[in-house]
Amino acid sequence: MVNIPNISDAEWVVMKICWSSAPCSANEIVKALEQTTDWKPNTIKTLIGRLVRKGVLGFQEEGRSYSYYPLVTEEECIKAESKSFLTRVFGGALKPMLVTFLKEEKLSQDEIEELKQLLEKKEE
Repeated sequence: MVNIPNISDAEWVVMKICWSSAPCSANEIVKALEQTTDWKPNTIKTLIGRLVRKGVLGFQEEGRSYSYYPLVTEEECIKAESKSFLTRVFGGALKPMLVTFLKEEKLSQDEIEELKQLLEKKEE
């Protein structure tokens, strides 16, 4: 797996925009986030800069503006974040996490069947 740096909650919001509509300019990202957040344009541009420095967003200069695109996939980030969460909260042990999840969450019959199928595939 690619070494993914820690991404803050706010940076995740920016990355979701980039994953769904890359390449995009800073103004396009600002416009998209103005609809769902109360962040100022400078705050969003700061987050974009952090993501570039962390190596998860790349950019291409186009005249006087920049076009941003993800350097890592959403799947790679989800895997890294899941592994980090499992280590931080459950000491890396999967069983306690699954037990907690299964006790606390209401699952539909379809979800239960899907989980059974995943476990059966793991047995093979």
